Amino acid sequence: MMELVIFGLGDFAEVAKFMFEHDSSYKVAAFTVDRAYKTQNTFCGLPVCDFENIENEYPPEKYAMFIAIAYAKANQVREAKFHEAKKKGYTLASYVSSHSTCYIPMSDIGENTFIFEDNTIQPFVKIGNNVILWSGNHIGHHAQIGNHVFITSHVVLSGRTTVGNNSFIGVNATVNDHINIAERCVIGSGALITKDTEPDSVYKNERTRPSERKSDELKYFNKNK
Repeated sequence: MMELVIFGLGDFAEVAKFMFEHDSSYKVAAFTVDRAYKTQNTFCGLPVCDFENIENEYPPEKYAMFIAIAYAKANQVREAKFHEAKKKGYTLASYVSSHSTCYIPMSDIGENTFIFEDNTIQPFVKIGNNVILWSGNHIGHHAQIGNHVFITSHVVLSGRTTVGNNSFIGVNATVNDHINIAERCVIGSGALITKDTEPDSVYKNERTRPSERKSDELKYFNKNK
């Protein structure tokens, strides 16, 4: 069993610990954060160490690391810590849930990539470094996902789509086949993308507005409540 240090003290870090320890060959030994953000000495029953000195306490020759940071600042915070950990000499662990359906080899999945349960990843997909695929997504055949990407839940990437570096895709978004999502795009929840996007752009689904006339179902509910 390999030992692991997790960067982060948030919900994602706690979930990552659970997943690694229950569904991988890793055992979590400690957590780490930057000294300025260290507000406690233990987390989930394990020590919390200063990231500035982590290699002295948990040397990269003996421990791997996982960066458990979400999508702050277009994933740039996670990207920065990814590079800092690599500079310190750490191997960055990836996780693929045994409850996902994954038809690609680990060699086509980058470092520090976390794939939750119920993801369907079809053949010939390539996934970059530092990518988070939360639960329940469909990644179509020949899709290519760049580096430092965060995809939430129940997203559909159709066949031969590409997702540029540092992009974010919200819950229930759909990307049609052969579409290119440019770098640093934010795709909002429920959005339908049918054309290539522009870099540094936001695409969102308009909020559903209530009808002026009540539906038969709502009339029935009000009558019988």
